[in-house]
Amino acid sequence: MTEPTFRNARPVLIGLGMMLVAFNMRPALTSVGPLLDSIRAETGLTAVGAAFLTTLPVLCLGLACVLGPVVVRRTGAERGVLVAILVIALGSALRGLGGLPPLFAGACIAAVGIGLAGVLLPGLVKRDFSGQAGLMTGLYTMVLCLGAATGAGSAVPLADAFGGWTRAMAVWAVPAVAAAIAWIVFVPHREKGPPPARRRPLWHDSLAWQVTGFMGLQSSLAYITFGWLPVVLQSRGLSAVEAGFVTSIMSIGQAPSALLVPAFAARLRDQRGIAIALLILSAASFLALVDGPVALVLPFGIGLGLGIGGLFGLALTIVVLRARDAVGAADLSAMSQAVGYSIAALGPLGFGLAHDLFGGWRVSAGLFCAIALASGIFALGAGRDRKVGAPPAAE
Repeated sequence: MTEPTFRNARPVLIGLGMMLVAFNMRPALTSVGPLLDSIRAETGLTAVGAAFLTTLPVLCLGLACVLGPVVVRRTGAERGVLVAILVIALGSALRGLGGLPPLFAGACIAAVGIGLAGVLLPGLVKRDFSGQAGLMTGLYTMVLCLGAATGAGSAVPLADAFGGWTRAMAVWAVPAVAAAIAWIVFVPHREKGPPPARRRPLWHDSLAWQVTGFMGLQSSLAYITFGWLPVVLQSRGLSAVEAGFVTSIMSIGQAPSALLVPAFAARLRDQRGIAIALLILSAASFLALVDGPVALVLPFGIGLGLGIGGLFGLALTIVVLRARDAVGAADLSAMSQAVGYSIAALGPLGFGLAHDLFGGWRVSAGLFCAIALASGIFALGAGRDRKVGAPPAAE
């Protein structure tokens, strides 16, 4: 492809590349839950250890997000995305070694790559698709949800096919490597220009903190769902395959709302109402899965997927809408996800510990609803038509 042709085709190609990257940003996380009982039976992992297994990767997501602005300024977003997807592949492959140390280490390493990619993609959307921010955010969020569904739904069948959970988890290194190979084409063509103007840190910006609170708390709902929903369903009498299937359908249910909500929200001046509606849908659906009729777990799972997927797409859209430009989007994305995922990490841990302390799932479900309520409070600020930070100073 010649240079002029590449430049003309770049928006389409980089959009497709973002989809490939997005597909790999959840299977390393969602493939754990359906196999958790098998892992515990084979390794002797305790319930507390299982809670930490679902929590540590989310914490690593937050820590990795701090690197986002540094990577953008020093190497460019494209090179940063390439590094991120290779780190995801490394973490996924490491789990194939078997045993608890590679399992925990691989999960954390993959999460670092996921966190870095998650920070960089909103900046690329703001830079290359500023006029179609809602549509592009919706597209890559939808593909991300489809990746999550694939990871959850295929976990048990892959474990059966490969004779154990280790290879079933390691296989996710393959699509990550494929995405890295496809993304390489963008690295030599990174546009060079003057370094971005220095900005005031967002740590004293109240709107930035409101966006951060909403991002973190709605993410906590998602990671509780990814990590514990299969276990909850199995405790209600479903087999591992059935629980994985419902979780997969739940993840597939995220796709339409992940696509449509950002596109719709980007057309609104105020996103508060849609945030509250999605939080109510998510909480009601989760309660129904925990304590409702077992015969209706499938429609309840779809409802939960619609709520969770819409919330995630909305949170990413709000990051783009509240930023003034691509650098501001990267800074806000880094702050909201670094702090937000650190908050989100407490959700799966607290959910598991509440189950151990009180037995059953009702107290844990109450915690889920409390997190949804807190997320709604932050959404009332984050959804306003405002911009974070001051505009960059003129040179």
